[in-house]
Formats: sequence, C-alpha cells, structure tokens
Amino acid sequence: MVYQARTVSSSSSSPRAAHKASTSHRAPKRGQNAPKGPKKRTNRKKGLWWKILLGVLGGLLAIGIGLFTYLYVTTDIPQPEKVAIAEKTTVYYNDGTTEIGSFSEQNREIIDCSVLPDYVGNAIVASEDRSFYRNGGIDIMGMARALYNNLTTGSRQGGSTITQQYAERYYLGDTTSYSGKIREAILAMKIANSQDKQQVLCNYMNTIYLGRGAYGIQAAAKAYFGKEAKDLTVDEAAMIAGIIPAPSMWDPAVNPEQAKSRFTRVIGIMREDGYITGQQASEAKFPETEPVSVSNDLAGPNGYLLTTVENELVASKAFTKDELETGGYKIVSTLDPNMQKIMQTVGDDRPEGMPESIQVGGIALDQKTGSVKAIYGGSDYLKHQLNNATQANFQPGSTMKPFGLLGAAMDDVNFNTMFNGNSPERFETTPGTWAEVPNALNMSWGTINLKQATANSVNTVFMNVNQHLTPKKFAQIAHDAGITGDIQEDTLYNILGINSLTVWDLAQGHSTIANDGTKNTLHIVDRVLKGDKEMYKPNLGTKQVFDANDCMLVQNAMLGTTQYGTAAGTAATLGRLVAGKSGTANDETAASFVGYTPSLMNVWAIWNPGENGESQIVPEFAGYGVSSTGYPSHLFTEFMAQALAGQPAETFATPVDNGKIGGPNGDWGLGGQRYVPSTNNGTQQRQQNEQQQDSQNKQESNDSNTSNESSNNGDAKQNEQQQTTPENTKSPEQSQPENGNTNGDSGGGTGGNNGSNNGSNNGSNNNGSNSGDSGNSGNQNGNGGGNSGGQNNTGNGEQSQR
Repeated sequence: MVYQARTVSSSSSSPRAAHKASTSHRAPKRGQNAPKGPKKRTNRKKGLWWKILLGVLGGLLAIGIGLFTYLYVTTDIPQPEKVAIAEKTTVYYNDGTTEIGSFSEQNREIIDCSVLPDYVGNAIVASEDRSFYRNGGIDIMGMARALYNNLTTGSRQGGSTITQQYAERYYLGDTTSYSGKIREAILAMKIANSQDKQQVLCNYMNTIYLGRGAYGIQAAAKAYFGKEAKDLTVDEAAMIAGIIPAPSMWDPAVNPEQAKSRFTRVIGIMREDGYITGQQASEAKFPETEPVSVSNDLAGPNGYLLTTVENELVASKAFTKDELETGGYKIVSTLDPNMQKIMQTVGDDRPEGMPESIQVGGIALDQKTGSVKAIYGGSDYLKHQLNNATQANFQPGSTMKPFGLLGAAMDDVNFNTMFNGNSPERFETTPGTWAEVPNALNMSWGTINLKQATANSVNTVFMNVNQHLTPKKFAQIAHDAGITGDIQEDTLYNILGINSLTVWDLAQGHSTIANDGTKNTLHIVDRVLKGDKEMYKPNLGTKQVFDANDCMLVQNAMLGTTQYGTAAGTAATLGRLVAGKSGTANDETAASFVGYTPSLMNVWAIWNPGENGESQIVPEFAGYGVSSTGYPSHLFTEFMAQALAGQPAETFATPVDNGKIGGPNGDWGLGGQRYVPSTNNGTQQRQQNEQQQDSQNKQESNDSNTSNESSNNGDAKQNEQQQTTPENTKSPEQSQPENGNTNGDSGGGTGGNNGSNNGSNNGSNNNGSNSGDSGNSGNQNGNGGGNSGGQNNTGNGEQSQR
C-alpha cells in the first residue's frame, strides 16, 4: 500500500501531470503563478453611460424638487369668499358688444358649517373622496390610475380629491392639462397642510356648484328642497352629494334614473364607512325635490335667445351646461340686434280678435351662410318655455311642395309640362287604398303647368308629381335638404306636409334650395371666446347636395306665389322679387309661409294647441280666413319691409330649363297629349281665375307655352260637359275609394276677404290628409276645409266632395 501511494505521489510530479494541471479550467489560486495570456479589456464606456444617466436623473430630480419648492412657497391660498364667485358667461349679438344676457346669476350664501349635521359633510366625502380624512390633499394612487386611463383610453379623468377639486374649480379654474394638474396638486397639498379637514370640507361645501344655479350647500338645499342646509335629512344630503360630478345633467328633474342610482351609491358607501347605521341605510328613500324655478335672467323674449344659444353649444359637445354657466366665456351669436327687435315686435303685435291660444313662431336667416339673424320663440319665456321657433311642432302643409318640385327638376321634367289641375282627382294614396283628393276650395284649375301649380298650390298636380317621384324619394329629398323631422315614406300625402316639423327645421330645408343647392347647417352661435382665445367656431357642414340650376328652377317657380298666386301682392308691396310658398295644415290646425330674397329668408307659422296640447282649428280672426294662411304672409311682409328698408332690390339668377316636356319617358302630367277636361264641374271656378291666368301669362313672356295655357283656359270654358281624365280611369273594383282630406289656404298676400265653403263631409281617411293653398290678393272668396280623419290629426273641417 505504501508503495502504491508513493507511485501516485511520484506520478503527480511527472511532466504529463504538470501539463494537465496547466490546462485546468479552474482559476489559479491567489499567490500562485498563473499562466500569462492576452489581457482582457475593461468596458469603461458602459460604466460612463450609467454615470451620465444617473447624473441626468439626479439633476432632473433636483430641478423638480427645486421647482416644487418654489411653487409651494410662492403659492398663496385666497379666501373662499373671494374665489367662490364663478365667472358668468355672457352672450352678445353679432356685433360682439350689444349684450343679450348671461346664463346664470350666482346664487350663493356662505354659511358656518358648524350648524350642519355631520352626515351632510360625510355624504359629500362618501360621494367624492372616501380617503379624504386620511390623505394629504392628494391621492397618489388615484392620480396614477387616472393618468394610466388617460394614456390608454384617451379619456380625461382627474383622480381628484375633495381638496384638489376645491383648488381646481375655485382657485385655478378648469385644469385639464397636466401642468395645470401639477399646480392643482401643489395647491391642494398646501391647503391640506394649512387648514384642518373640517375647514377644507366646509370651504368646499360653500363653493361647489350643485346645479339649478346654486353655489354651495345652503343655496342647493333651498333650490332642491326649499329648506336651510342645517335642516337637510340624510336622504336629502345623499341626493345632493350624489349629483356633484354633473349636477345639471343629473338633476332629478332632468335625469331621475341617474340621480337615484347615485343616491343609492352614496347611501351604500356611508353605511360601509360607518357614517350611518345599517338601519338608516335600509330605511333610506330617494327624496322628492322642488320644481325647477327659472332664473329671472330668462324673463321676456331673451330666454328664448339664451336657451337656444346654450342648447346649440351643449349639443355640439364642445361644452357642458355646467361649463357654460360657470366658465366666464364670451359668446358672440349670429343674431342681428335690429332684425331681432323687428322680429319680436312683429310677432308680439297680435291683431284684435286673435285668440290667445294661437301660437306664433318665426325665424330669419342668411341662407348663404346658415347664420340665424332673428327668431320669434314667444313673448315671455317665463310664461311659455316651449320655444315656438326651435321646439314646437306644427304641420307645414303645402310649404313642403317645393321639395317635390325639386324632385321633378332632378328627374329632368320641364316645368312647362302640362298637368290636370281639376278637383277632386282619385289617387292610390297607399298601396291598395284609393282616395279622391280635392284642391283647396275644391277648385278646378284645368290644364296648368308646374309653375302655375306651385304658385296656386294645386294639390292634384302635386299628388301626380309624387306618384312619379314616390313618397320615399320625396322624403329623401327633404332630408337631403337638411330637414331632420320624420317624414312618412308610405303615403302620397307626404308631399302635402302631413308630418309635423319645427319652424327651424322647415327653414333649414328651404335654405338649401334658396342657396342654390348648397346646404349650410343653421346656427345661432358665431364664436366663443375665453379672454382673447377663441374656444369654438361652428361646423357648418357645407355641402353641395343638389344641382344649382335645379334649385334655381324651383326658386323661379316660387316667384309666382308672391306675384299672382296664394300670396299675391307680397312682392309688389315689398317692391322686390320674393320667392315664397304658403301652407295650411290638416283640418286647418296651422298655417305657415316661407319666403326669401336672394340674401334673406323669413319663415312664419301659426297654430292653435288646446289645453292638453291637442291640435285645434285656427279660427277666423281680424279679417283672415278660417285657414288664416294670409296671416303668416302678413307677418312675413311686415318683417321684410322693415328688415330690408333702404337696401337695394336683388334679382334671382335666371335658370335654364333643359328638362323634357312630359319628362324623360313622356309620362309625367299629360305628356304630349292635348288635355280633355275631367268629370269635375269646375268651369265656374276656372272662369273666376281667367284674370289671374292672363296676369301670369304676361309675367312669363319667355314661357314657350304661354299661348297653350291661354287656349286651355278657353277650352275649359267651352267644355262644361263631364269627361273622364286619365287619373279617373282606374277601375272601381281595384279598391274601394275613401274620401280624401284636403285643407285650403285662402286670402293670401296682403290680406284676405273670407267666404265660406259649402257642403260637408264626415268621411274618414285612414291614410293621411293633404293640404293646399288658394286665393290671391285677397280677392278670392271662400275658405277651404277638410273632412275628418288623417294620419296625424282628427279633422272637423268641411269640404264639398264629388
């Protein structure tokens, strides 16, 4: 064994063993001689970069600490009474200097919070900042969470504590930028370190906006519950606290479901955090609130102007209602002070005998820009808060016919195409349902072209037009023009204006035609300023939606309305060319007039709602007929005469009618065939209108069909025997006809002598009703009426039917 050991020991010192040792991967021990090899280079640059990075970070940290220290030291905390006065937003006329009014006077009363029950402040803590009693003015986790959500979702969350909200809203103003949030956080920290929690909470409760024009808990308690803040119950305090993030939008009178949801949330947190007992929570009940009281700032007509401005801005989503009421903005409207004064005077001047129940709405605008120059929403907003220009609905009647006329132009129909204008005529108003449709006063006009039919508002011609267009296409044309209200697409009667619209909506549609097919969104706000900074400009959505020449053809046809048609004498009275169209609703429950020069449009409407909002007939008053279509045209004349005083008369562009007589397929109207009178005995009525036709023929000296029109009137006199027209050739077996319902406009223009229409009809029509206009210069006697029935209203008018 000894020998073997030695052998091993001996062999370890052999050259071979020495070689193995030298090639070992183990590092040599300290003090031993290691084999020398190439020297490994140290990465000195990597260490340098780390030093630079640490130096930069350290420098930034030092700068940040220095900046924070500077801001903290130099930030002063003003007294709540000084900063609690929120800036009111003021609205001006288009001159930017004449004030219309402001949205709200601040309703505020600073109180000593020691008189309040603890649960009032605790309800606000539960709603807005559960960590209030623990945090140092800011919530780092909440701010980090809000920053993450802002960066990942594009939202603008604040993560603000009660102290931050107090600092933001009433010391700094709105702070949505990150730099603003830093200032807000610094001020909040200083407030938290200089004031105890109860003082911070009290200042917050005294200054926060809580809706209904109320600033602070005392004003809010009175606005919502008619009591002092010290007398609020747990339920009442929880309700007010719950709506703090959006008090105007979550007001129980505006959004009761959201208000109740927020109330339930606050009660739950108050129980969880020990502010109320479980029994109090289980017994909690959403409290009843006081009715909303309207600020006196809105008294008189100004309320209609201010609310229209506010509604437009809120609808644009550029501002919230709360921001407008507290933001201190300068809003410059499009309203012209002189035109608004004229508009209000004209609308308020009610003739003797005009029923108090009759409502009047009006609007004036520049169709080239969509700028609204004046509105008539009513006489006193505090007494009648439904705006008659922008919110109240009425049936426009025949003022919708120009959209059908535009459809004919779009389908390449020449306006000299002859149509059967006799009354009544039979139409398939909806699939499988037939009705005899009369003209106003059941007047037969014989063979007339589209320009004459427009001027005299001949129902049977436009029902024929709609047969070719289809109700669906008619509705699409009206919507393309900018009308947003619903228009039925399943009845021929839609061309006769059976669907209710607002004055604003009707004006929007006609403004597109008046602007040669270019649609501009009507607007009442020109710009919003904050100091010298422009915060808002309206998006007009300018778009060419119709061919300019097609619209000019419609304008040209509408000139006849004010010259020899249903509003004859209007153009002569104003001493200028005026395009116009009158309309009467189903069963004479409303009347309207749309008119314009090349630079100014004016629309008026009247209607007669009952005590429960039901439609009632507009009765005869002050020499205006049962349908009273002459009264809206009277309002138009009164307004335009003053608004355009001293301005030169303008001319309309001359269109070129390249359409084909009878339309592309020759099947519009009477095509190329000579017309034979229908079975209707309308000879006497046609004779009464010979003078009108002769006047129209002279004014249309360039009309290639003038001689034909004159001879047709002569033919009408010679053909008193009853004949059948193409429209009456449909077999009665196809469907049982129902009596149509048509209302007439009588005595248009500058006044109207009123007669009566004989005969009555109590038949019903389940598919709609139509409207028409007749009368000129006040020398056409008689009033049209309508039988009972209709899609939208139940009529009680009288109408002779054949």
